Amino acid sequence: MENETEMVRIPKKEYERLKRLEKIDFDLILKFKESLEDVKAGRIRRVA
Repeated sequence: MENETEMVRIPKKEYERLKRLEKIDFDLILKFKESLEDVKAGRIRRVA
């Protein structure tokens, strides 16, 4: 099997939008991970 890189052309605005979404997704994952660590450590309290 050959290692072939396929190129795709998209408008710069679309590229920038996708990069922003990628950053948001990564930030959400980090926040979720931190929240799970808080739960495991017992640093939560019931609200409502």
